[in-house]
This record gives sequence, structure tokens and C-alpha cells, in this order.
Amino acid sequence: MTHPRTSLPRTTSRRMAAVALVAAAGLLAASPASSATPDRTGAAAAGAGTLAAPDIPISNVKAHLTQFQSIATANGGNRAHGRTGYKASIDYVKAKLDAAGFTTTVQQFAYSGSTGYNLIADWPGGDPNQVLMAGAHLDSVSSGAGINDNGSGSAAVLETALAVSRAQLQPTKHLRFAWWGAEELGLVGSRYYVNNLTAGDRARVSGYINLDMVGSPNPGYFVYDDDPAIEKVFKDWYAGIGVPTEIETEGDGRSDHASFKNVGIPVGGLFTGASRTKTAAQAAKWGGTSGQAFDRCYHSSCDTSTNISDTALDRNSDALAHAIWTLGTTEPLPPGESYENTADVAIPDNAAAVTSALTVSGRTGNAPAALRVGVDIKHTWRGDLIVDLLAPDGTAYRMKNSSSSDSADNVITAYTVDASTETANGTWRLRVQDVASQDTGYIDSWKLTF
Repeated sequence: MTHPRTSLPRTTSRRMAAVALVAAAGLLAASPASSATPDRTGAAAAGAGTLAAPDIPISNVKAHLTQFQSIATANGGNRAHGRTGYKASIDYVKAKLDAAGFTTTVQQFAYSGSTGYNLIADWPGGDPNQVLMAGAHLDSVSSGAGINDNGSGSAAVLETALAVSRAQLQPTKHLRFAWWGAEELGLVGSRYYVNNLTAGDRARVSGYINLDMVGSPNPGYFVYDDDPAIEKVFKDWYAGIGVPTEIETEGDGRSDHASFKNVGIPVGGLFTGASRTKTAAQAAKWGGTSGQAFDRCYHSSCDTSTNISDTALDRNSDALAHAIWTLGTTEPLPPGESYENTADVAIPDNAAAVTSALTVSGRTGNAPAALRVGVDIKHTWRGDLIVDLLAPDGTAYRMKNSSSSDSADNVITAYTVDASTETANGTWRLRVQDVASQDTGYIDSWKLTF
């Protein structure tokens, strides 16, 4: 997981060229083209016919970590971008997947004067218009072997993929696994992958699951709360083994899921904590040591093969397999009826809020508890923006707060709002306010899906 970003001066940060990327020759690992309209409403929970996921052997996951440690030891003590240890890690994972029957693609990019690599592995079969992805960053920081950060996530994703092969799984969705390069330098590899997908290929990714630091030695059990369907699968699994979870906040926007979330792809994932301190309340419910970091070796030379909680790694590996089997082998929910406004509305800089309206008619009763609000706002500093949904009676539902540290462009995503107390029919409004100076934008389009 990357360090928290330090904001640059507002007048220069976004205008600086941060990355010089070189396209791999046709290797974007995209799904076959199709004119079919994909279901982007999220996957259903496991149904009666869903296959049970296998137990992921912790010994197998640990064996991958042993290999990552050996690679680091033989290559200057790390597996960082541009270093020989990273390429050796890619080669190790690729060889395992090739032998297991996956179609693998190594995608190259350039960053900071060095060649970086993403590894993409596709399992044959499944609906190419419904691609379920799981991934983890494979690089370490230069100061250590990166066994928890993020050998743990990489090993769990690898062993889950190998379990798919052992089971000869025939999923409903097309399964794709990925290992990202240069995450520690700013999500470079995953962002490159996403940015080089066509709009159609992005639309075919029904969900992305991220594992980053899932074996912290003083672990917490944190679940991403981005996509409700993916979140529910993980929370239900943990509830089933009697382990409470909390919403993940420490790594929000700091790992590769952000690259997918930023273009509107539903995301979820698991995390066991980094440099934040475990509270007494957390120690009471999870065990471990209060007043101590979840991972005292975060981004340090002591992040070696001894810096792992086997229990946390085992649980999260099994949870990932459960999610892949549940979300990948269940028929998707049918798309709901949508209402859309595509008229552009300018957002004045550091000024009063503007609204865009659409009228819903012909429905009965109230709006759903999971009303989906698709938003496409073009803006040069999205951290300036506050975004609300206004119900026909004027009730406001806050979907996005402003954030001075969120310097990325655009808000292109889907929010879920519990609007079950609101009458469905009537005029709904998207309200957007720019609360800081120097950056501008407009509402491109938005829609409600019931």
C-alpha cells in the first residue's frame, strides 16, 4: 500500500506530468468485443445453486511468501519497481499460472526511467461481458522484501487462482486475476491498465476485488465499503465464522482499487491494517496488542516472512475464494429501469451549488433501499466538490464530501442511496457545489437506476 499522498500546490499539482508510460504492444488483456449491454448493478448474493468455495491451504499461501522472500534476498533485499526482484516475482507468479492453464499477459509500462510490469491471468470461459477481477500489487518498497505489503495479498490471489484451476471451475462470469507493478509509487501499474482499456472493456468489468496487506501481524479485519454487493459477500462470510469486521478507512484511495473506482467500476476488498494503532476495543474483539500498530514493519526492512499472522492470512485467503465462487458463479441481477439526464450543467468555481433534474414517472410506491445513482462529473480537482441527491420532497442524501487532498480529476462512479422512504415518482435532482477556488468543471450526465 502506498504512503498517504502529499498534496502539491493547487496551481501546479495536476498540471505536472507525473508519468511517462509506454504501451505494451497490444497487451491490454481486454475481453473480446461485444455489443451486449453489461449488467453493472452488482452481483447477487450466493443462491441455492452456487458452488461452495474450497478451503485455501494456508501452507500453499505461505509457500508463495517463502518464494517472495527468497527472491528479495537474492536481489538486494527488495522486490521494488525497476529492480530485478520485481521482475523475478512476476516470472514466478506467471510460471505458476501458465502451468495451471491460465492465459497470461505481461503488460509493460514505463515509469521513473524503468520498465514496469503488470501480470494479467484469464481463466477460460465465463461470460466475456461480465468480467470479475481480483488483484493485488506485487511490488515492494525499496527498503524491504514487502512480505505483508504486499506479498500477502499477491500470494492469496495467486493461490485462489490456482484453486480455480484445481476445481476446473466453470464460472458464470469470466474470471481475471491481476498483479500490479509500481503501486508503491502511486498506483502506477493499475492506473495504466485501466486507462488503456476501451470504454466498452471497462463496462464489461462487473467488479474488482483488491487484497493489500491481508496478513498483518497484529491484525484487524477490515472490509471495503465501496460496492454493497461485494461488501456484503465478505461481511457475511466473516459473520459466518464469528469474526466481526470494520469498514476499511486507512487505505481508502491508497491502493489499486482506486484506479478502478475512479472510472466507475464497482470495487471491494480486504485489509488487515498498516501503520495505524490498534485500539483497546479492537484488541478486545480481535485479539492482539492494543496501542501497537497493526503492522509495525510497514514499509520497513523487517517486513519479512516472519512479519505475518497465519490466522489472518488464512482467513482472508478463504474469504477471497468464497467471494470468487459466490460472485463469479451466480447469475447477475437483471438491470433495473434507468432514468438519465445527459444535459451539461456548468459548475461555477467556488460558488453556489447547481442542480440537474430528471423526472421519474409511471412507478408505484417508494424508491428502493438500494437506489443506484450514476454520476459523470468532469472536473479538474474533484476534491473541491460536494455531491448530493435531492429527493422530490427536497430531502438531501449526501454522496460525496469535499476533500482538499483528493487531487484527481473527475467524479465518474455510482453511489447507492437508501431512498426507501421516498416516493419514487417526481423530480429528482443532482446537486453539486464547488467549495474551493481555481478549478472548474461541469455535470456531464447522471442517472437513477431503480
